[in-house]
Amino acid sequence: MTIKTPRVSTTALAALAAGVMSLAAPSAQAAWTLNMTPGISAMSREIYSLHMLMFWWCVGIAIVVFGFMIFSMVHFRKSKGAVADQHFLHSNRIEIIWTLVPVLILISMAVPAARVLVQTEDPVATELSIRVTGYQWKWGYEYLDTGVTILSTLSRDSNRARQLGSGIDPNSVPNYLLSVDHPLVVPAGVKVRVLITAQDVIHSWWVPALAIKKDAIPGFINEAWFDIDADKTGTYRGQCAELCGRDHGFMPIVLEVKSKQDFDLWLKKQQDALKQPAVTPSETTTTTTTTSQATTPATHVSAG
Repeated sequence: MTIKTPRVSTTALAALAAGVMSLAAPSAQAAWTLNMTPGISAMSREIYSLHMLMFWWCVGIAIVVFGFMIFSMVHFRKSKGAVADQHFLHSNRIEIIWTLVPVLILISMAVPAARVLVQTEDPVATELSIRVTGYQWKWGYEYLDTGVTILSTLSRDSNRARQLGSGIDPNSVPNYLLSVDHPLVVPAGVKVRVLITAQDVIHSWWVPALAIKKDAIPGFINEAWFDIDADKTGTYRGQCAELCGRDHGFMPIVLEVKSKQDFDLWLKKQQDALKQPAVTPSETTTTTTTTSQATTPATHVSAG
């Protein structure tokens, strides 16, 4: 009598090995929160208040609906002698109530939502305009009418740590996958307009502290604005929120908020750097040779 042992397929073994390796691999986790943040501008706080209004309405509706369901199941169950009503008659009063109440709830939600939505689409009286362009996989920022352009890429330490076989513990890298080489610098206390587009595929520019998440679509320009509180200087982070390719998780957004005076100094410094003429390698060699010849004393050779 022969006993046949089941064969384990190569695919199953590979899947099991991949699962074990993924559990053994080092991981880095972001801060885990359950709610939105109020943000750093009056507009973001308006959006947060609207979110909390909807949240508490949903909580109240859930309490009423599920409470009524639980009460009915407990007090009108068969074991307590409850008998189904086979001659159920509708009540005009109840039908009017359960029609009017949802209408009033929807109105109480729609009015503030419409007001906030209109405010988010009102970029008038802006003092600074920035064009945001998404690339695979980085962000470009152009300060319009200034000539200043910044290309923001994942920082080198995060890029090294994310490579397979790097041997670097991601937890040892500050702000792993959330830091860049050149952040977007903006002023506080100034209304800023951002024009969001993309060069190749669809991206999404998402900064939770600003309550802004706009798709960056090639050939289209989406518009948003923000006015950060004057006392909210600092660094704030975001990410691309649209699956845009294999390195989608490696194109973070870093916002560096400066006071208006410090921002003006920073912008002037960037503009002054653009005015300086670029020195080519040939010019550098020529300059070095000329300097060397000028500083070398002449040698006179006399015939014997």
